[in-house]
Amino acid sequence: MSLWRRLFGDRPIVTRLVAAVAATMTVVLLAAGAFVFWRVEFALNRQLNQDLDAYRAVVTRDLSTRHTPPADTPGQSYQVYDRRGRIIGGDATTRLVDADTVAQAATGATTRRDVGSMLPASDRPYRVITSPVKTAAGQVVVASAISRRKHDEALRELLAQLVIADLATLVAASLVGYGVARAALRPVERYRVAAERAGGAPVLPVDPGRDDEITRLGHTLNALLARISAANERERQFLADTSHELRSPLSVMRTELEMQLRRPRPPQETRVALESLQDQVERLIGMSNALLDLEEVRAGDTLAWEHVDVTGLVANLAERYEAKAAAVGRRIQVTTPHDEVTVLEGNRHWIDFALRNLVSNALRYGQGTVTINATQSGERVQLIVSDEGAGFPPEFVAKAFDRFSRAESSRSSRGTGLGLSLVLAVAEAHNGTATITGSRVTVDLPNKHTTA
Repeated sequence: MSLWRRLFGDRPIVTRLVAAVAATMTVVLLAAGAFVFWRVEFALNRQLNQDLDAYRAVVTRDLSTRHTPPADTPGQSYQVYDRRGRIIGGDATTRLVDADTVAQAATGATTRRDVGSMLPASDRPYRVITSPVKTAAGQVVVASAISRRKHDEALRELLAQLVIADLATLVAASLVGYGVARAALRPVERYRVAAERAGGAPVLPVDPGRDDEITRLGHTLNALLARISAANERERQFLADTSHELRSPLSVMRTELEMQLRRPRPPQETRVALESLQDQVERLIGMSNALLDLEEVRAGDTLAWEHVDVTGLVANLAERYEAKAAAVGRRIQVTTPHDEVTVLEGNRHWIDFALRNLVSNALRYGQGTVTINATQSGERVQLIVSDEGAGFPPEFVAKAFDRFSRAESSRSSRGTGLGLSLVLAVAEAHNGTATITGSRVTVDLPNKHTTA
């Protein structure tokens, strides 16, 4: 693997794919060629041995019956040796086996061996079998040989054809692999060029008539790029809105400090200035905390999911705000029946946080009784907070959930304009929605956690 990385680690994908195909095909072709060669060689050896055994049987029979073995058989020859290894008969012109082989055969052993090599080709290759034979004159050693010329020629021809066929197949497979790899990666290259040339958010050229892996990748990347573009736009808007909102309290604080430093002022005026600074600092702290909460809830993958008893949560929320409502001459009302338990899968802390924001807004800007209701319809749970006031101005509803968005009637208050943005962020983190109708705010959530 390290050698492969050194050779092809920094090469283009097409080159690596072709190299992988070529390497795999080489192994497969070598294995297939070796198997074919082995099978053909096995068949030829078996036939050669059968012919050699038949020839030896003829020679042994003739010598045992005092006949002379035939000497006009092309490619076949024999020699007769005494116990000392001396040639005492036969039709071979050269010695077929050495003295050690003759001595081994004289003890009763039969040996079979090849003389000469297939590669490089020998001038006179043959296979010889040496065995003892009893004759009328006593025991002798006979070496029977048969030529391997045609046997070796057939194997050399087969080897040459396998090499040619394997090389041709390897070249063809490499060319086909190269063409397939280029065709498969051509859409990826189009995506890269399109992304490189795009000035803003790139849109990859996806063929709508196709449904393969690369096309699906293009759709996925387009969706990802769209989300990134939208996120970047939100971040730019967020920075613009934040800088705008921070400018006012910081300007007030700077003015108060400049006035205090310009000339000595009576203690009462100094106290008023310090209280104004404290009010602006608290506003900045509240805004910072709200911004941190907003960013935390937007990271929905960090939320811990659990089964939330919405009925109990709503009842507990009403008890916590009952005293605050009574202090301003208002009251909290829960219309969810206690005998009906509504449960959803979500994050209890953030659901409670969103409802607290809605109840606080209703007490701060609304009128009359604040009603909290939780209902379940099929696989959806609706959390509704409403009051008896006039509700949100119609022209404000469309931008009510935007960050730092506040109605004209509430701009003089100490609110940060992030409460409804947090409510919407909590709803979206649970794959739900938030809507406004008059003085009613509805958070619609699925009662089962799903990944968007």
